[in-house]
Amino acid sequence: MSAKNLQDVLDRAGDTVSLLRNSQLGAYVYPVVPAEFTNFRREVIAWRETAVLFDQTHHMVNLWVSGPGALQLLSDTAVNSFARFPVDTAKQFVPVAPGGGVIGDGILFRLAEEEFVFVGRAPVANWLTFRASQGYDVEIRQDQRSPSRPYGKPVTRDVWRFQIQGPRAWEVIEKVNGGPVERVGFFTMGRMTVAGQQVRTLRHGMAGAPGLEIWGPYATYDEVRDAILEAGREFGLEPAGARAYSCNTLESGWIPSPLPAVYTGEELRSYREWLPPNGYEATNALAGSFVSDRIEDYYLNPWELGYGSFVKFDHDFVGRDALAGIDAASQRRKVTLAWNAEDVAKLLASPVDPDGPGYQFFDLPNANYGSSNFDSVVDADGDVVGLSLFTGYSANERKALSLATLNPDVPLGAEVRVIWGEPDGGSRKTTVQPHEQLAVRAVVSPAPYAATAREHYRPGWRTAAAGGRA
Repeated sequence: MSAKNLQDVLDRAGDTVSLLRNSQLGAYVYPVVPAEFTNFRREVIAWRETAVLFDQTHHMVNLWVSGPGALQLLSDTAVNSFARFPVDTAKQFVPVAPGGGVIGDGILFRLAEEEFVFVGRAPVANWLTFRASQGYDVEIRQDQRSPSRPYGKPVTRDVWRFQIQGPRAWEVIEKVNGGPVERVGFFTMGRMTVAGQQVRTLRHGMAGAPGLEIWGPYATYDEVRDAILEAGREFGLEPAGARAYSCNTLESGWIPSPLPAVYTGEELRSYREWLPPNGYEATNALAGSFVSDRIEDYYLNPWELGYGSFVKFDHDFVGRDALAGIDAASQRRKVTLAWNAEDVAKLLASPVDPDGPGYQFFDLPNANYGSSNFDSVVDADGDVVGLSLFTGYSANERKALSLATLNPDVPLGAEVRVIWGEPDGGSRKTTVQPHEQLAVRAVVSPAPYAATAREHYRPGWRTAAAGGRA
């Protein structure tokens, strides 16, 4: 008999870590959007030098939450304060489990007094959907991400979602609009006209320079995209493919894929029994050199991910008591690790060196080979001082970088080593071939790494970690 739910899957496996480390999910795919339009280097450089069009239509869940109980549901579920959350603003939404481990994060838009939409990965959308069924006066509508491999079948969404970013983004925006567009505050919504239609906007800065996220009905996808590309031609606007898109997080300092902290705890048993046996949480692939027998050792709290400034104790929320007992000053903090070029060259040369050691393949520009990546970071004595959580290559910086969380006593400028590759030749994941490990030298650096991002983002969760504090 097949498993009925996530709890059933975990009970049958008996070892959650082994289950997830040997997941047969395969490589992560940004669905539908082509890998490249020109080449990923050119597309990455465009958001630093001219402008870029990100297509975010397909890889995230849209979860609409509405009704008299919507605000209460959201407040009860997130570490964020809702004492001030006006209509037409947005915030980074961070829920934690009862034990204080982060479930995920994403952007929460307040569209009207009783209407919100969460945009992000499945774990948070699932958690909110479950919580909504626990007595809240709300309506939930979920628009799932597009299939990773549609095999030629038609794909539709409720809305398209684009971002126009880069130093010349505002010139593109105003040409598309046919006139000036109000420069509202960061994470504030407005409106503009595209292809004769009024659409909603969010002031954003994903690539390190001011820009807008815009969205509208999916039926208008083609005409809106064509209008933006035509208007942006004279300003050097480039459409970004899926390969380039994954690089922006390395430069801007956002860790996108923490393991959802839902696999343990009696308080969450009913949730695990609600989750399907083949969903994100059941098939999530753990990867990397850090291996523990305890799945709890993979959970991350808000301070470790750079979300410490979001934690407000002005309201009751799931996980509040656990977070109140944490000494924030002693927690690991988010940094960027700049990998040593000679060591990266060894990794890149390995596939064409038949006589040398075979290392775990380092793909460009996104080197991650699991859904949630955990590589051990060690000091000169070989002691583990943190975890490297997302790895790749930045064409703007011409460096291999990873986003990590490190012990608070490891200073900026220190040299550490990232253990690349899994122990004992690797797990049974489909993304892994038998290999040896390599200790890669890396310099502890600020997050965000890109100077433009550090200088132009609004002070908050991205910039706070640069000084070594969450």
